[in-house]
Amino acid sequence: MFEPASDSDPHKRARESALQLGPRKKPSLSDPLIHHGRHFGRTVHALTNVKALITNGLLRMGELAEQPEENFTAEERREHNVFNTLLQSVPGLEERLMNGSEDDMAQIAELIQKGASSARSDDTKGLKNAIIDWITPRGQCLNPPLARNIKSDRGFHHERTGALLCPAGMDWSNSEIKDQLRNGELAVAGDQWPIFLYSGEVYDSEDPWNGLFRGALLLARTSQAYKYIFTSPSSVDKEPKATRAGNARIHGMTRVTPASIAYIATQVRFALTSSPVFSRTDTVTDSERFYNSVLELFEDIEEQEEVNALLLWWNRQIFPSYSTSQRPVTKNSALARIREKRAAIKLAAAAGEAANGMAVGEGADATVAGGGGNHSAAGTSAT
Repeated sequence: MFEPASDSDPHKRARESALQLGPRKKPSLSDPLIHHGRHFGRTVHALTNVKALITNGLLRMGELAEQPEENFTAEERREHNVFNTLLQSVPGLEERLMNGSEDDMAQIAELIQKGASSARSDDTKGLKNAIIDWITPRGQCLNPPLARNIKSDRGFHHERTGALLCPAGMDWSNSEIKDQLRNGELAVAGDQWPIFLYSGEVYDSEDPWNGLFRGALLLARTSQAYKYIFTSPSSVDKEPKATRAGNARIHGMTRVTPASIAYIATQVRFALTSSPVFSRTDTVTDSERFYNSVLELFEDIEEQEEVNALLLWWNRQIFPSYSTSQRPVTKNSALARIREKRAAIKLAAAAGEAANGMAVGEGADATVAGGGGNHSAAGTSAT
């Protein structure tokens, strides 16, 4: 089993935060773990430092045996949940980690990290081009045009991308605000969410959940970033046959995960910006903070009613076969009547069994009572 450095180890360092992206690593040879890493990054946590995640996870497994989970911070519990999801998503991973050496652990982490990083890079490259078509009004052209291979004229520099990136609650049509966003006088933090996340690009400050994460760039008839990445680019235009197997099908994905929505939102947001390279240290786009702030909302216990409703809505768009099983049966339909009749038969059968049980019980009680009377009479007679 992998054993962490002891307290006396002079090379021991404080635990790294696993849910912050670490430095880039040199690519390794191809391995099935890379395949799993790609899906993990898209659907569980995109910006994980996998080595720190595994190291901390193995340490915490031992600590949890000695102290209750409540003793850990919310961040530590969140990180451990991500670690457990990783173990569940990669067959045999836990056994490999428990029985392997520290070098084995490091190699496993590197391969999974490579998968997550390469998927993010591929998706960033693909959306960089596709986003231009999605934000261009049908039958029209963007004015001025936007280059597909250069991003310097995007972001707040362009009217269309600027309007989509404008933080909810700010008025892009206000020339003063527009100028301040363009010259950087108004710095936009990652937790100031852009208006494109909202359906119709409309934000209601009195009901901020209304339309949130239902924007057209995330999931709409002609511009489906989610389908572009998870069910293949051709499915965006609803072609009869996909040009390649979708990532969701390849990985056996049957439902939308909260992290996958956060991932798509982060990718679309970055595609609209003028930043050329996705980097955790980019304080202009602040992508890491944006991604984590979305995840924090989805994981907030107080928000689960809205989150569950949102997930059901997404599943109905992406995985109809899954969402169909979640819908109530239509009232007065043939299926509803069949189920009602079956339920009535079961109820009648259960009632009959209960009645028979009571009858048997009453008969037994009568027998016992009768036997007891004879015994008493015999005793009296003897007396």
